[in-house]
Amino acid sequence: MPLTRKEAMTTAHVLSEAMPYIQRFVGKTIIIKYGGNAMIDEKLQNSFARDIVMMKLIGINPIVVHGGGPQIGQLLNDLKIESHFINGMRVTDSKTMDVVEMVLGGAVNKQIVGLINNNGGQAIGLTGKDGQLLRAKKLRVKHKTPEMEAPEIIDIGHVGEVASVNVKVLDMLVNSDIIPVIAPIGVGEDGASYNINADLVAGKVAEVLQAEKLILLTNIEGLMDKDGNILTGLTTKQVDDLIEDGTIYGGMLPKIDCALSAVKGGVTSAHIIDGRVEHSCLLEIFTDEGVGTLITNRA
Repeated sequence: MPLTRKEAMTTAHVLSEAMPYIQRFVGKTIIIKYGGNAMIDEKLQNSFARDIVMMKLIGINPIVVHGGGPQIGQLLNDLKIESHFINGMRVTDSKTMDVVEMVLGGAVNKQIVGLINNNGGQAIGLTGKDGQLLRAKKLRVKHKTPEMEAPEIIDIGHVGEVASVNVKVLDMLVNSDIIPVIAPIGVGEDGASYNINADLVAGKVAEVLQAEKLILLTNIEGLMDKDGNILTGLTTKQVDDLIEDGTIYGGMLPKIDCALSAVKGGVTSAHIIDGRVEHSCLLEIFTDEGVGTLITNRA
């Protein structure tokens, strides 16, 4: 069925608006952290996959880093393995780590690879253990209660942070037609596996590659002020001020810290966007308005 004149004009307007952004970002690397509603809603899954394929087709180099906390929790429940959390982080013993690897490195990773491939792309799934892509070190958590004089340092098991990234592995893939899909599992010096927060992995990968953009998909519209208005076009100094005055607090702090660290480390911009919106990645990158919060070092 042919387009109406109005539909054709709308399409032409969208393409015209996108053109300067396409020209600016061809050849650039964009890191996308994939999670939240976008990962579990079928329509949003395919929308996300098409966005990633579109980026690669026009000459942008997307790298996907994914989470999978709800899926891990579900399988642990099914296996009757109890979960414990300290400061919002899952205590990960050997049995739990086996489940994490099964879910993140197996089921979830392969599902995302399949989504991208079924939508016309060529994706390869990796964990941080492949080619020693992500070298990890154990993360120890500080825990303090009011009655303590000093914080307690707690070992929460196979939970890590990124010690280093093997850039050669990513360069090899990025310079081909392949789209890397990374599960956030690192390997320690002793060969042990570590579960690493996906936001932290995405931020560190963006930083070491000096990526053009870091995009963090969330289940909120973006960073908001105290009146509920979405904030965007923020400098790192403005974000630091918003943390200082309490506008940014609680569960948003780790994500904001990740975005700030990446931008301060040389990434051109970080974006916190609403993954519940279809084609949110393309809307944020290729339209004037965008669909979330942009953080940049540029004043």
